[in-house]
Amino acid sequence: MFTGIIETLGTVKSIEKDKENVHITIQSDITHELKIDQSVAHNGVCLTVVNISGNEYTVTAIKETIDKTNLGSLKIGEEVNLERAMKLGARLDGHIVQGHVDKTGVCKNILDQGGSTVFTFSYDFEGNNVTIEKGSITINGVSLTVVNSKKDEFSVAIIPYTLEHTTFKNFKIGSEINLEFDVIGKYVARLTELR
Repeated sequence: MFTGIIETLGTVKSIEKDKENVHITIQSDITHELKIDQSVAHNGVCLTVVNISGNEYTVTAIKETIDKTNLGSLKIGEEVNLERAMKLGARLDGHIVQGHVDKTGVCKNILDQGGSTVFTFSYDFEGNNVTIEKGSITINGVSLTVVNSKKDEFSVAIIPYTLEHTTFKNFKIGSEINLEFDVIGKYVARLTELR
């Protein structure tokens, strides 16, 4: 489990295909605190640390993960949002995030509002993936509050600190992003569907 509060950014150092899997090596200032078998969220995707060498570590993504997230489009030198799993008993500063990306979305608009930046994203609406105004959404692992929710589109307002310390600073119109919808909302939608 994660909170959606990004600890740091990592840099992709290598990407190696191994049959259907992809091994991604990340350079990070938290590498020295990691251990083999530890879960770390990368742009919101929970992946297991399989190797550590100096200030770099490697994780492996399976085909399903590559197919459902934006990890397949990562390039060497690109930054990724990083968060280690939450500690039991610690404050939950964001919201409950599983590290299980539901789908990708696309950045449709970026609007500087002189103090905050409003990003609008669209996604393929289907199933139990819904947003509600003032509800929670995770974008590339970042816990955020939804504004202007529509059936297949929503916006979020980013404060300058979040913009500077996450991959939001690199977003452009057309950027593909990972979305994890609120887990409580998904359960409510599913129960309603079963009735």
